[in-house]
Amino acid sequence: MSAAADPALDGLNVYIVGGAVRDELLGQPAGDRDWVVVGATPEDMVERGFTPVGGDFPVFLHPETHEEYALARTERKTGRGYHGFVFHAGRDVSLEDDLRRRDLTVNAIARAPDGALIDPLGGARDLRARVLRHVGPAFAEDPVRLLRLARFAARFPDFSIAPETLDLCRALVREGEVDALVPERVWQEFAKGLRTSHPGRMLDVLAQCDALDRVAPGLVWDEAVARGLAAGVDCGQDLAGRYALMCLGSGTDLQDRLRAPAACRDLARLLPGMLEQLRAIPQGADGPAAWLRLLESCDGVRRPDRCLELLAVAACVLPEVDPDAWARRLDAIRGVDAGAIARAAGGDAGRIRADLRAARLQALAALG
Repeated sequence: MSAAADPALDGLNVYIVGGAVRDELLGQPAGDRDWVVVGATPEDMVERGFTPVGGDFPVFLHPETHEEYALARTERKTGRGYHGFVFHAGRDVSLEDDLRRRDLTVNAIARAPDGALIDPLGGARDLRARVLRHVGPAFAEDPVRLLRLARFAARFPDFSIAPETLDLCRALVREGEVDALVPERVWQEFAKGLRTSHPGRMLDVLAQCDALDRVAPGLVWDEAVARGLAAGVDCGQDLAGRYALMCLGSGTDLQDRLRAPAACRDLARLLPGMLEQLRAIPQGADGPAAWLRLLESCDGVRRPDRCLELLAVAACVLPEVDPDAWARRLDAIRGVDAGAIARAAGGDAGRIRADLRAARLQALAALG
């Protein structure tokens, strides 16, 4: 529905801004639209049926579409970190004022209801030139913008980063602003960056800005890890698999710093041991015993999906690993009737363990 045909928007000055405009100009599918309203107050929005949802600044949900509409605003730095800002939203804030507070020029383009582009900062020019460039010196006041820059560099791998923007990022690190980032906020941006087509570039940019050790202390980022992460992308790994590959060689402190979800942490914790066992598996008659040890080490009988996911991630690093063959092995040991063995053993725990192991080894040997 256009603004002209929407009673809730009738008489409001509304513009689409940010990523939807950028992606449209790049010929890419646009995601959620971000709207900015100019010349209105919170009271105006509530009277039109919008629901206020903003915390630090006025954001409202449309009464029917539930899209977010933010009042045009400015911001002023008052303290350290990304919470150290005071926002002003009022009738006197222009669209250009709102665009000037954004992070990158390519994200500071607006489109009017009549289709006209409003681009006072040259974002369309930078899109054509494939350059990521900061909007202004205030870029260095917000450490989240450094993370966003690295994430956009991963999403748009053919874009260069303006040298002066990299200089501002290094200044942000030198002045300690990046140290104010909390683990949850770092993880949000890392997760988005890991889902891109070139997640390694996010880490390259952070290292280039001297920020990697500050936002992800303990992360070992070298050529071997970079190759593994790239292989994970080529293999179609999801977020958990890519995270586990990124963490190969890193210490446990990284897990606490990034606060990744449990599924990501589990894979990252188990993958090094899985790779070590896979590399050491003997051939021939000793194979089934090694297969069983590996499958039991990752609790494959009780958690088959996680075990198979681990093997698929490991195959990205060790191409000789055949996930389908491992799936057959897992099916074979899970097909052994543990209940029948327990009944036949008369409840003798030691005999149950020995007979169950023998049956599983026999099932694996039968696979050839």
